[in-house]
Amino acid sequence: MHAFHRLRAGLSKTRLLLGQGFRILRSSRSAERQELLDELEELLIQADVGVETAGAIRSDLDAYVASHRSVEWEEILTIVRARLISILAAAPVARPLTPSLRPLVVLVVGVNGGGKTTTIAKLAHRRVAAGQRVLLGAADTFRAAAVEQLAEWAGRVGADILAQRPGADPASVAYDAVAAAKARGHDVVILDTAGRLHTKVNLMQELAKVRRVVGKAHEGAPHEVLLVVDATMGQNAIAQAREFHRALGVTGIAVAKLDGTAKGGVVLPLARELALPVQWLGVGEGIDDLEPFVPEAFVHALIPVE
Repeated sequence: MHAFHRLRAGLSKTRLLLGQGFRILRSSRSAERQELLDELEELLIQADVGVETAGAIRSDLDAYVASHRSVEWEEILTIVRARLISILAAAPVARPLTPSLRPLVVLVVGVNGGGKTTTIAKLAHRRVAAGQRVLLGAADTFRAAAVEQLAEWAGRVGADILAQRPGADPASVAYDAVAAAKARGHDVVILDTAGRLHTKVNLMQELAKVRRVVGKAHEGAPHEVLLVVDATMGQNAIAQAREFHRALGVTGIAVAKLDGTAKGGVVLPLARELALPVQWLGVGEGIDDLEPFVPEAFVHALIPVE
């Protein structure tokens, strides 16, 4: 399936929510423009674009409507799309990674059940398909099932894996994985980590230790700290991202499970309020259902064309 079609399919629940609401507004006979704009703003909030973002779009629409005697509905949608694209385009972009970083070390963090391990598998699949040698480090040692799941994915996508016994020190596993990758000539190391509740201080301390130890195994590592957030969590994903970034210095975000929610607008506040690069979108359960984030493509898949 073409990348844009995968993205559009993954955002279908959010687009359906917005599309139904837009059609109702478009057919409304109300002569009160402000009432219509109030309802449009509420619709955007329902899609989890965030109160601040919805308010900024509303301000743009107020100004436009006030300066025009008549306004077509498509003009309103054009303004909404343009504003969303400008917000996303203004967010930082991930820094380029140079070949001199080999092996590239990616530390992947996020809460349990948020799609972290599946996202790792999808990332590994993309790298392997590009001809790179990938090693997965099973540093989520508190759940035996996590190690087993990662090992199964490694076999499916053609990546190697380094794991130790359940309960082993996560930092030790991460160190050994990076050291092994250097010795064996791997191009990329992707480290899975534990993901208990983001409010737990001990988890953040543990992850900070992993980050420090990895730097001792390979200069400059980790080169990426990728946070996986669950789109179905809505605004709770923002709180999670804020805590992980404060503790670890997140360099990018992967938004998982967009296909399972009507709140796909959560990508907007992640970019606008936290000023973190959104790098990847998980738009389905298939191994290929991970798309690089492109603001224009995201917005055009999100906002239906009337």
